[in-house]
Formats: sequence, C-alpha cells, structure tokens
Amino acid sequence: MEKLGLIAGGGTLPLEIAAACERAGRPLFVVRIETLASEALHRFEGIDVSLGQFGKSVSALKGAGIKRVCLAGNVRRPDFRALKTDFRGAFVLIGAIQAAKQGDDALLRHLVREFEKAGFVVEGANEVTGHLLLGEGALGAVRPTRDQLKDAAKAMDVAAEIGRLDIGQGAVVCEGLVLAVEAQEGTDLMLKRVAELPTAIRGSAQARRGALAKVPKPQQERRVDLPVIGVATVEGAAAAGLAGIAGPSDGLMVLEREAVIAAADRLGLYVWGASVRGPAAE
Repeated sequence: MEKLGLIAGGGTLPLEIAAACERAGRPLFVVRIETLASEALHRFEGIDVSLGQFGKSVSALKGAGIKRVCLAGNVRRPDFRALKTDFRGAFVLIGAIQAAKQGDDALLRHLVREFEKAGFVVEGANEVTGHLLLGEGALGAVRPTRDQLKDAAKAMDVAAEIGRLDIGQGAVVCEGLVLAVEAQEGTDLMLKRVAELPTAIRGSAQARRGALAKVPKPQQERRVDLPVIGVATVEGAAAAGLAGIAGPSDGLMVLEREAVIAAADRLGLYVWGASVRGPAAE
C-alpha cells in the first residue's frame, strides 16, 4: 500500500487519519505543524515544521518516498509577517498572501496547487479513511420531526449562502428565525453565542428547538476543508437548547463517530444526514 504523507494541523482529524492508516497497514509519514499538531503524532515517522517551511516539508516528504499527501487539521490564518520561512516557503508565501485576500478558500486552493506543483497527489481526508462522511438519515437513536427538519433545511440554506460569500460553514435556525451564522470564530463559539440568547427565541434542555447546520462552501476545496462535527459540537448544540444537527450526507464529516452517537443519544439530540433531495426527503 502506497505510503501517505500527512500534513497535520490541530484537532482530532489528523489522529483519525493516522489511526485509519494503522488499521489498513498503510505506511505513514507525518509533517507536524509546530504548536498545532497533537503530541500523539510524534510516535509516527515524520518531522516538525513551521507553517512557512514549505521547502523543508517537500524535501522531507520526497526523502521518505511520499507521492500522495493529505492535508488535515485546524490551521487558523497566520500572521504572515511573523512566519518563519525557508527559501522555497518564501515564494509560496507570496502567493499565499495574495490568495488570502480573496478568502480562506482561495488560500487553501493555493496550498493544494503548491503541493501538486511539487509533484504530489492530494488525497482528501475521507478518501483516506473511507468512513468519516455523515451518511443519510439519523446517525443515532433520535430522529427529527417534520417540523424540526424545516429548521434544518433553512439552516442548511443559510449556511450555503454564507459559504458562497466565503464567510463560514455553519448556521443556527430556530422555528424559522436565524439565530446565528458562523464566521472566523468557529462553530463552538457560535454555539456559545446562541446559548446566551433569551430562551424565548431558542430552545432549552426541557424543550429543545432549532437546528445547527454545517454545509461545505460551494467553491471550497473539498479535499482539505470539508466541515466537521465532533462531541464538542453535540455538547455545544445541547447547551444552546437545540434539537439537533444537520448537514449534507456527502459533505459533513463526523469525528469520533461512536462518541458522537453516544453523546447525541444521551443529550436527546438528532444528528441528521440530508440526501441530495433535501433534509425532509425521507
């Protein structure tokens, strides 16, 4: 099986990819981004680099015989002026700065192109693991009602629209009212904002209402930036009084799936994968 180069940022997604490679017996070389990548990734062959050391990354990957790479994990937009770069990284950085002016998706597409120009094939996280996508229907024991799916459908529409504008990937709707949209703060902080709203316009633990939806941006590079949910997302949605979480069956990744199902069932939330026909099609 062909060896994979994992460019690892923060969060649990790189760990899931590494675990999937271990299960499949696929050799792995990890480029760990300093201050971001999990310490648990140090048990794999690899190197530590700063975001600006593109040349060091490419040389190490080629030296390890890597032909296919996967970019995964959280990487917040850096202060480009403060980045430590190598010679090759400095040239990549010039293009990255220009791309960043067009939005986060343009920046990610630029990075993918740079790895492709360096001779690598870029694999998406779900291509590597094969099991992260949400899938259709209810993920756990809780199923949404038809009225709840109306909120899910509108939240998905709102998320798609802000995605078109390269603002974010998530939105919260309760009984038709848009409570929040996600921007640079991320999903967890957006849900905290919702939890601080009056219960007159949102749900509660005793009477759950409303939905969080996460949807890929129409123009985004799906190999490196599909939206994700995890246990923290379920817990945040529960704290905000929401009835559930929804997303496209083929466009939302679930990290630690069994733990997400357990948390959703325990807290009484649905997690729903909408088919291409829409959330209420079942």
